[in-house]
Amino acid sequence: MTKRDFLRSFTGLAALPFTPLHSLLQTIEGLPADTVAREEAFWESLRSHFTVTNDFIHLENGYYILAANEVMDALVSHARTVNRVSSYYMRTRQFDDKLAVRKQLAEVVGCSSDELIITRNTTESLDTVISGIDWKRGDEAVMAVQDYGAMLDMFAQQARRYGIVNREVELPNHPQSDDKLVRLYEKAITPKTRLLMLCHIVNITGQILPVRKIADMAHRHGVEVMVDGAHAVGHFDFRLPDLGCDYYGSSLHKWLGCPLGAGMLYVRRDKVKGLWPMFGDAGFADDDIRKLNHTGTHPVHTDLALADAIRFHQMIGIARKEARLRYLQAYWTSKVRSVPNVIVNTPADPARMCGIANVGIRGMKPTDLAKTLFDRYRIWTVGIERANVQGVRVTPHLYTTTAELDTLVKALRELAA
Repeated sequence: MTKRDFLRSFTGLAALPFTPLHSLLQTIEGLPADTVAREEAFWESLRSHFTVTNDFIHLENGYYILAANEVMDALVSHARTVNRVSSYYMRTRQFDDKLAVRKQLAEVVGCSSDELIITRNTTESLDTVISGIDWKRGDEAVMAVQDYGAMLDMFAQQARRYGIVNREVELPNHPQSDDKLVRLYEKAITPKTRLLMLCHIVNITGQILPVRKIADMAHRHGVEVMVDGAHAVGHFDFRLPDLGCDYYGSSLHKWLGCPLGAGMLYVRRDKVKGLWPMFGDAGFADDDIRKLNHTGTHPVHTDLALADAIRFHQMIGIARKEARLRYLQAYWTSKVRSVPNVIVNTPADPARMCGIANVGIRGMKPTDLAKTLFDRYRIWTVGIERANVQGVRVTPHLYTTTAELDTLVKALRELAA
């Protein structure tokens, strides 16, 4: 029996026994990632590594993604181990262990470990940068109205506190070219602009922005660049140095699959010294990124479980993971883009999207659509009402089946009619 015949011999999720991950991966060894992306039996078997609810179809994984059972088991084990010796661990082991995890995470994103710290989430990471800049009255920052609300709130607070000026651009949902996006941001820059924030992948639409081109443009004007990568790490393949940004934040309990409460902040080495810490810490030099990471007494077992999440992620492989997420998004959006009254707020160009998409029904409020999808079809999403984005965000994950997406497509067609 060939590997592909083996995969096709599976009959359905209910009949599938649990298969250890290393054994499951052997069945697709050597197959191209795009081929594996379409092998439903493999992904249905992988689903058994997650405790997926039967109460509803989970299509709001973008908030945070179910950690694999192996990772959750490790989290509990780490918590028990730390609790067993309590303060002894905290005073003697935690910093060395955290450094080891930082080094693993740095390898995942392709930067040096002395440019990266582990935080709780993207908001904490980027707010550390926003609040750490020595703003002067009249300084300006550039961002998009589609950016995450918590960061927009932080910029608004700096405006109230220091008198900075925030300039917002509105991103088109279906951009015609990278150059037009670059020019959109460039038009907002003035001689007073100090910082430009942009999303790597816009959280409400799933649009991937040309970060390097925008960063290069901003740097030509002497403007620093901060990237919101909340939904990028563990979602699709990239390396931080290739983006050319100065600061980058992400949430690791999203697509990387760490349990709740783990994020990361990257600060380019030559930018560390210029940032003020959010919390005072005299234990590190001004050019040591650890000065920005004063966490106090916190649940260290989450940091330890990050290593287990990275291991699970790397066993599957980012190429397979990205290919599957792209396939799932295209699978359902391609079936509704031409349906009358259905509005897909996500580009169809594969270079501009991955697993996230946003869809609306003409004449229906996004919150009403989300409620109807859940009440009538037991599909869990979230309604988004922001500028030109009016719809629900749909974020499947590796354990999502095409049968579940067929239910979504059926629901959208019925509601659109």
